[in-house]
Amino acid sequence: MAKSHETELPIKAFGWAATDTSGILSPFHFSIRENGEDDVTVKILFCGVCHSDLHSVKNDWGFTTYPLVPGHEIVGVVTKVGSNVKNFRAGDKVGVGVMVESCQTCENCQQDLENYCPKIVFTYNSPYKGTRTQGGYADSVVVHQRYVLQFPDNLPLDAGAPLLCAGITVYSPMIYYGMTEPGKHLGVAGLGGLGHVAIKFGKAFGLKVTVISTSPDKEREAIDKLGADAFLVSSDPEKVKAAAGTMDYIIDTISAVHPLLPLLGLLKLNGKLVTVGLPNKPLELPVFPLIGGRKLIGGSNFGGIKETQEMLDFCGKHNITADIELIRMDQINTAMERLSKADVKYRFVIDVANSFSSL
Repeated sequence: MAKSHETELPIKAFGWAATDTSGILSPFHFSIRENGEDDVTVKILFCGVCHSDLHSVKNDWGFTTYPLVPGHEIVGVVTKVGSNVKNFRAGDKVGVGVMVESCQTCENCQQDLENYCPKIVFTYNSPYKGTRTQGGYADSVVVHQRYVLQFPDNLPLDAGAPLLCAGITVYSPMIYYGMTEPGKHLGVAGLGGLGHVAIKFGKAFGLKVTVISTSPDKEREAIDKLGADAFLVSSDPEKVKAAAGTMDYIIDTISAVHPLLPLLGLLKLNGKLVTVGLPNKPLELPVFPLIGGRKLIGGSNFGGIKETQEMLDFCGKHNITADIELIRMDQINTAMERLSKADVKYRFVIDVANSFSSL
């Protein structure tokens, strides 16, 4: 019997990769599989630069395999679909987020929580079908249709790209932990890629939003541009004392090592502190304020595919996007250096297609 034209064979791709712990990225040619019968091939137009990308290229977490093409905030246009694909067609605007495969049989997968599957395959740096996945700092990607997302027509593709990680990473815990009741008080700790989107979700849910930051120079922008109701300088003991016990929820987006005790002090009785940042060292857990105030500390990963699509649709309805700095691919190393110093408002996004069009 003749082989199907949809047999998975490697095809050439081009991107930028890190090759060692310096984290410096440079042009890289590699292979991706041919489009199979359940696959969607996406020409990548834009890709957000996540803090996880920075950690990964430098092997901060200890499990990077080089060479590594990062990027999991991918937006592009469909160029090819397999014969079993019914919900996508060539020309569709789509997104690809943090994962590209899961087992689909475990309890988590059955509950649309593929992001917690023990056999999850991440968009980059995961073993997969005898090779390793490579991410969105590249010209194209082939993904099983189950992990491709419809992108709202009314959202700009460049400013919408960070929603695929930063957006879902704050949206998912807000939904799961019930941090959506109108009129309640939400604290957003850290004003970066995740934090600035959390403000926008909080306001869309009808919450009072206070930004908690060590940088007083961010106050005017947090309130006037991003829509926060208040700003708390966490390095000012008097202001922190005055705000004690005033917040119902805090979403902690800080990716550096930091104390949790001051944040817990801001919560009311039964308050919830949910952390979504990924410091590279453990945080100290103070137990007394948890017990004394019946408070909760929780964590959350990004969301499953169903929830991520719901998040994108919510963003389309409320016109929520990220505030971005658009860069070319050859500016990525400078951008990474700036990201390491929190010098970005508030997410770098690579103009992938235009960066490669002249090559």
